[in-house]
Amino acid sequence: MRLIKYTHSCVRLEDDDRALVIDPGMFSETESLAGADAILITHEHPDHVNEVAIRAAMQADSQLRLWAPPGVAEQFADLGERVIGVGPGTRFDAGGFRVETFGGQHALIHPLIPMIANVGYLVNDAVYHPGDSFIVPAANVQTLLLPTHAPWLKISEVIDFAISVAAPQAVQIHDGMIKESGRQIVEGHVARLSAPFGTDFRHLDPLESVTV
Repeated sequence: MRLIKYTHSCVRLEDDDRALVIDPGMFSETESLAGADAILITHEHPDHVNEVAIRAAMQADSQLRLWAPPGVAEQFADLGERVIGVGPGTRFDAGGFRVETFGGQHALIHPLIPMIANVGYLVNDAVYHPGDSFIVPAANVQTLLLPTHAPWLKISEVIDFAISVAAPQAVQIHDGMIKESGRQIVEGHVARLSAPFGTDFRHLDPLESVTV
């Protein structure tokens, strides 16, 4: 498969003539949705789900389908059976891609902020997108999409998550709100400290791609 990184937490996976997009949010390029067969949403925050862009894509392609936690699926209920609510512990086919779900809950931001649902997706037994969580999947992961900057995390948690998953390859996500100087510090720590545990961390700029 080919993984294309878009701004912030959006990635696109391509396999032959099939394409799956995860978390096309308000910071991400809408071109990520062009010609997609399936969309996966991890949770309801707008930096992960751009409702206007997703609706436009689904109106343009009657075969495009969306999988998301029930609260997000309800936002698109008018699109009928093309929108499927999912929780953790399920397996399904999305546009020709095998998907397994994990997690169930967004990471804590603050006790005064209500918790929401969050679903992590493992695609083709290879690529894991955790959304806004550090849930370690009970599965072997080949490429970890690693959140590196958010109101809900600190660098020690990022490093511990990368070490715990122990994927051979990791690529940063959730990086749309960090300055370049901060990015270099965070990613430098991640690369240096996860390498002894077998993880090759690499940075991808928006629209860069890697084989997964």
